[in-house]
Amino acid sequence: MEKMISVKNLEKSYKSKKVIKGISFNVQKGEILCFLGPNGAGKSTTINILTGALGYESGEIFYKERKIEKGDRKFKQQLGIVPQEISLYEDITAQQNLRFFASLYGLKGKELNERTDEAIEIAGLTEKANDRVNTFSGGMKRRLNIACAIAHHPEILIMDEPTVGIDPQSRNYILSSVKKMREKGTTIIYTTHYMEEVEEISTRIIIMDKGEIIASGTKEKLKEEIVNDKRFVIEVDDLDKVNLEEFYNVEGVKNAKIEGGKLNITTLTGVENLDKLIAILVNSSVKINNLNCETASLETVFLNLTGKKLRD
Repeated sequence: MEKMISVKNLEKSYKSKKVIKGISFNVQKGEILCFLGPNGAGKSTTINILTGALGYESGEIFYKERKIEKGDRKFKQQLGIVPQEISLYEDITAQQNLRFFASLYGLKGKELNERTDEAIEIAGLTEKANDRVNTFSGGMKRRLNIACAIAHHPEILIMDEPTVGIDPQSRNYILSSVKKMREKGTTIIYTTHYMEEVEEISTRIIIMDKGEIIASGTKEKLKEEIVNDKRFVIEVDDLDKVNLEEFYNVEGVKNAKIEGGKLNITTLTGVENLDKLIAILVNSSVKINNLNCETASLETVFLNLTGKKLRD
């Protein structure tokens, strides 16, 4: 898979405090790479360095194997940036905002008109194109902000907490748009405080804490490697027939108990033993009414790694 961005041994300090501590990572073409971390972990600092908004003391950044120098215009032309704070001119229309921001990337004439119409349609704001932005809701402003970042068809879209403080409908619209942009080939770097967003859109995750990368991988890989348990919740017709001690003879079983009127069995993720658990119940003439397998959530992974909630 083609590397769009490579970051090597990146370091950044504010005064005497080192906030980015020699991190290295790659961004692959066509992925949605989500950054997670508690407040102060270094996510936004890393994003701001990638966009060129911040400098750094040491390390290297490459775009398609070419080293990025300070003020590299060719690299910046390939970026679309959606900042945490909404960046729009509120006393002019949505269309005028789009035309202005798209023109900064050299778009003009017919191409400018076509890209403006396309971007405002993606944002679901076609009917509001000629309305002033100061009449928009927070969700509409967020969607327009994204439209302004994608009108020039960037190869890489950087989105720093793009759904903060908006209504659920706008959030769902933005997440759906992000997935569609990825399907069209856009590479996306995404930071958020909402774990459910990462569950829905990420193809890979980087977890940061105290300026360091402490874990990375797909959500499935992280759940399996960090929290090595899964739980079977089984509803049966007669709990009195269940002998919990029998389950401890099965390889991988860590715990078996009755909870909430259901049989709960915790077992190691890498051990395939469901057939043996079912066999114990069948041999005891226990009828199974329902069975669910519950794996660790990203929230559990995050707490195990950092000891904090995401917003701490």
